[in-house]
Amino acid sequence: METMKAVIYEDVGKFSVKQVPIPKVEKGTDLLLRVDACSICGTDVHILSTPPGVDAKKGIVLGHEMVGTIIDKGSDVKGYNIGDRVVIDNNVPCGHCEECQTGHYNTCLNMNGKGVDDDGVFAQYCVFPASCATKVPESLPDDLAVFCEPVNCCMGGIKKLDTMLPGQTCVVLGGGPIGLYYMKLLQLKGAGKVIVSEISDYRKKYAEEMGAYKVVNPLKENLAEYVKKETNGYGADIVIDAVGTLLNDALACVRRSGTILLFGLNGNAKQTICQSDIAMNNLTVQGSYIGHFTFEPTVKLLSSGIVDFRNMITHRLTLDDFGVGLEAMRKGEALEVVLYPNKESVE
Repeated sequence: METMKAVIYEDVGKFSVKQVPIPKVEKGTDLLLRVDACSICGTDVHILSTPPGVDAKKGIVLGHEMVGTIIDKGSDVKGYNIGDRVVIDNNVPCGHCEECQTGHYNTCLNMNGKGVDDDGVFAQYCVFPASCATKVPESLPDDLAVFCEPVNCCMGGIKKLDTMLPGQTCVVLGGGPIGLYYMKLLQLKGAGKVIVSEISDYRKKYAEEMGAYKVVNPLKENLAEYVKKETNGYGADIVIDAVGTLLNDALACVRRSGTILLFGLNGNAKQTICQSDIAMNNLTVQGSYIGHFTFEPTVKLLSSGIVDFRNMITHRLTLDDFGVGLEAMRKGEALEVVLYPNKESVE
């Protein structure tokens, strides 16, 4: 039996890099992909936390952000050829529940999350349904295509901000990778000022270099006061929580009749809010979970050249060095960690 190298979720807080069988095309709609590049997400860090912030199935291959090449396909696959480069939506909806049938596949009741519920992409090869694949042009390099999955999730949130107008003031809570994607997407959408809240000096540097209007450390400065000072006392038109624990901070920063977008996820975090703050201030509070018909636009965005996130790659590693990248992310000493499963060394 042919084997490949993969990162396996063994138990709470534990992983291994070991040889496992190479998956095979078993269904007519399957694609077998060589993983050319993949990246460590905050979700992977949450899975390997103690206790886990995200519950994953023990024994699976971890990872869900990738770009790869088709090396085999099922007999029913149409529109894809061996040798095509693709990016993958790791969330596989069932297609038959009421959520899927009404067009809300991102909230499928039977969602199968690759890298969480089933084998993911931290391996030399992986199998996905062709329905999850989106082709990428040859002009889009692996180091940029690997961003498609997380940027797609942010594009799903941006899509919800349909009342946003050019020139409006926005606040992004959290200056990690997700917060920085949102910052750039808001700027492309016409935001006048994008203020980023971030406590890490390491991340602050990246936010400033990428064009944040101002990066505020809320441990050293009153964020709400600063935002109101910049908006003639009104508050921000839009506030995005990219962390998952900062609804009260969002409420303090947003203007009356403004919008709060909740994106960050932390299953262990609990908050106490005053509901009347939302009602009396006529606020719109929206949740956003993964992308919703936004993968193709994301590929077009990254292929266009109008935005480039490769400066956020702080580590390029082999699969054997997954633990090095994970630890750097845990310590806040990394932004984007990209792995190359089919390379023995990375320059």
